[in-house]
Amino acid sequence: MNAGNRLAVWLCCHAVASLSATAEVDAGAFAVRQQSAYGHGASFAGIAAGGSLSSMFWNPASLSDVQGIEVEATGAGVFADAHVKLDPRPALGLPGSDEGNVAQHAVIPSGYAAYRLNERVVLGIGINSPFGLTTKYDGDSILSQTGIAGKSEITSVNVNPAVSVAMTDWLALAVGVQVQYFDARLTRQALGPLGISTLKGDDVAFGLTAGIRITPLPGTEIGLGYRSFIDHKLDGQLETATAGVFDVDYDGVDLPDIVTLGMRQRITDRFRVMAGAEWSNWSRFDSVAIEGGPAPIDLPFGYQDGWFFSLGGELDVTPRASARAGVGYDRSPIGDDVRTYRLPYSDALSFAVGASYRHDDRLSFDLGYSFAILEDAEIPAAGAGGPDVNGPFSGDADSDVHYISIAIKLRL
Repeated sequence: MNAGNRLAVWLCCHAVASLSATAEVDAGAFAVRQQSAYGHGASFAGIAAGGSLSSMFWNPASLSDVQGIEVEATGAGVFADAHVKLDPRPALGLPGSDEGNVAQHAVIPSGYAAYRLNERVVLGIGINSPFGLTTKYDGDSILSQTGIAGKSEITSVNVNPAVSVAMTDWLALAVGVQVQYFDARLTRQALGPLGISTLKGDDVAFGLTAGIRITPLPGTEIGLGYRSFIDHKLDGQLETATAGVFDVDYDGVDLPDIVTLGMRQRITDRFRVMAGAEWSNWSRFDSVAIEGGPAPIDLPFGYQDGWFFSLGGELDVTPRASARAGVGYDRSPIGDDVRTYRLPYSDALSFAVGASYRHDDRLSFDLGYSFAILEDAEIPAAGAGGPDVNGPFSGDADSDVHYISIAIKLRL
């Protein structure tokens, strides 16, 4: 097959693999890590050092492993339970209540393709949904009736072309571009004299990715990847209860830089250990200003930086099958002082298992499963150290999440 035909096949295969990646994403957290079934099976330990084509989401330099043409399509199911309860406040005449599960189940698709241009250069592209959220309170909930929390939705689609260049036989460098669509909608949001309102808007903005991967010793792989911040200014509407509808801009939707470090170390011919650390610059997401409405409005968030640590292992069970497992700890960017009922999440500990099966030299499959247990999340009332948006309501959230993912991979 000549170079022109190979490139055409690569483009066609990626178009098919990425069709599902344009669907709306609803996830139980603001940032979505489930972008690789292979990485999922080991709690994403060492994913920035490589292991699968989908590693390019964290580090585009992992593309240096590609030979010929590769395509990967991944789908992850998210089964979340965020059980919210309100404390009784007898002094204010507020009884306690059980709000039930406010999280929504979701499917997270992603697609990848890569093409080796020559001995040194590999081209790749990924389509992902790196940010997503859906929480919903019933219409008869006191939180919904008072405008504390209604339905919150965040959707994103990110297209990321990248190029990796092998500088030496042990060093690869890569850069890429992010083109990201972002959509946010909040219903039943109390906005002072404007009453209970609906906010909605969307935007397309741009960012970068970069990475480095080194193999200092046989069996040792180290990767460092960077996904840049993306600043969105959403164009949309503010639908108020008392003043009408306004065309507005939402300024300050400043999404974080993400830096991921990964290491893979071969212990024996069949067994490898992996470790990873990830920093997310969520402290950029401080407040959102609504411009163009009847009065200046500022929505405070005040997030702190997030961290994620993981450790895992991988065993070649047979020449065609491998198994892996891992554990991860996610330090949430949402502290007690800024936690709201719309996003009642906290630190999480996750346990994962996964497997791969190679049908032949061209076709293989990955499967991953994990269970995340979130720490009990206190949601303080505004007068007890919580954000103003919580009003007089204090409560807590008891959350856990099951994830399952599968990937189909093709090599040509």
